[in-house]
Amino acid sequence: MGINKLSSFAAGILVASAITGAVYLSSSSETPSKATEKSAQTTAKTQLTKKEMKDRLANAGYVVQTKAEYDKNLTNARAKTQKGDASNSKEKTVNRVVFKVSDGMTSIDVGRLLEKAKIVDDAFKFSKDVEQKGIENNLRPGTYVVDSNMSYEKVISTIFKD
Repeated sequence: MGINKLSSFAAGILVASAITGAVYLSSSSETPSKATEKSAQTTAKTQLTKKEMKDRLANAGYVVQTKAEYDKNLTNARAKTQKGDASNSKEKTVNRVVFKVSDGMTSIDVGRLLEKAKIVDDAFKFSKDVEQKGIENNLRPGTYVVDSNMSYEKVISTIFKD
């Protein structure tokens, strides 16, 4: 009984597939070349001229420009930005750093922190200058605030208290 049901089901699938295939193949009355010609005619009717495309895009709020116009505008914008950067370069940027000195830190450790913060140019030179003054042992744990407007001597005296 199980085999009869399975055979009937398979036969039904086969018949349905045959009918669907026959309908599909017989309903395509146009040949592929006719369909291509028809789509080319439809495309020709819907193609817009460049002016019509620009007008439609402009009316929709888009800015339409050629590649040459775009490149020219981009070059002008870069030139203005560089000119603005040159005029702003007269203003000095002040770097301020708040850092905490903990037990066991040395003058070179402090110099590295200050070099990262762009307060001093060279951490090793900073450490050597502190050692030359003989105040490397005056470094005490705490929180210190220094900025790039301070003189080099002021930075050293702020951190290494006499």
